[in-house]
Amino acid sequence: MNAEKVVNYIVSWLKEYAEKSKTNGFIIGISGGIDSAVTSALCAKTGLPVLCLEMPIHQAENQITRAYNHIEWLQKKFKHVSLKQVSLTPVFDNLVAAFPPVENEEQRLMSLANTRARLRMTTLYYFAALNGYLVVGTGNKVEDFGVGFFTKYGDGGVDISPIADLMKSEVYEIAKYLGVNDDIIKAAPTDGLWGDDKTDEDQIGASYDELEWAMKQVELGKKFTDFTGREKEVFAIYTKRNRANKHKMIPIPICEIPKSIKA
Repeated sequence: MNAEKVVNYIVSWLKEYAEKSKTNGFIIGISGGIDSAVTSALCAKTGLPVLCLEMPIHQAENQITRAYNHIEWLQKKFKHVSLKQVSLTPVFDNLVAAFPPVENEEQRLMSLANTRARLRMTTLYYFAALNGYLVVGTGNKVEDFGVGFFTKYGDGGVDISPIADLMKSEVYEIAKYLGVNDDIIKAAPTDGLWGDDKTDEDQIGASYDELEWAMKQVELGKKFTDFTGREKEVFAIYTKRNRANKHKMIPIPICEIPKSIKA
C-alpha cells in the first residue's frame, strides 16, 4: 500500500465532505487506541478545527495516558486541535443504579459495555451540535464490515467513516507513516468498554491478522471444509460473528407497504 497516496486521498475526502456539508470541523472520541489516533491525525491534516473528546468511564489508566499523549502530540503539530474531557463515570454509575437487577450477569455486563459506547456517542453529538462539527467514526474494515465489532448506535453512530475501507494492518501502516506515538502502535487493541485491559482478541478469540485472513478467504469463496486446525477455528469465529452481526452492517429494515393496501 502506498501510505502517502492513501493519506492524501483520505485527507482530501474529509476536507471536501466538510465543505460540501457546510460544517465547521470534526469531533472525535480519543480512546488511546490506534484507530482513533490515525483518524484524528487524518482529520487534523485537513487544516479544519478538530475537537478531541476524552470520555473516561472507569477507564484503565494506561488507556487515558495514551489518549492524552496522543492529543498532546497532535496539538504540537496542529494549532487547530483542541481537547475537552468529560468524565462520564458518574453519569454511567447513576444510570446503572437506576436499572432494575437482572439474573444473567453475563448479559448484564455486555449490555453495560454497549451502554458505555452509547453514552459516548450521545456526548459526541452534544458537542458536535454546539460547534457545527461532524462526528467522525474510527472503525476499520475488519470491525465494521467483517465481524461487526462495534456497538450499534454507540461507536457505530457517526457521520462519516474515513478509515472504514482500511484493514487493521493498513491502519498500522498509516500510523507509522504519520508518526503516531509508539505506545499506541504497540498497545494491544481494546475497545475500552470493560474498565480493564481486556483486549479485542480476548473478546473475539482471534487476532486482527487472523480475522483479515478469514475475511479474504470468504471473498475468495472458501468454505469451512477447506481448512483444518487453527485456520478452521479462525474461519469459524469470523463467519459466526459476521452472520450474528449482519444487522449492524445493513440498512435498518423498513416495512414497505404495498400501494394496494394503502389505497
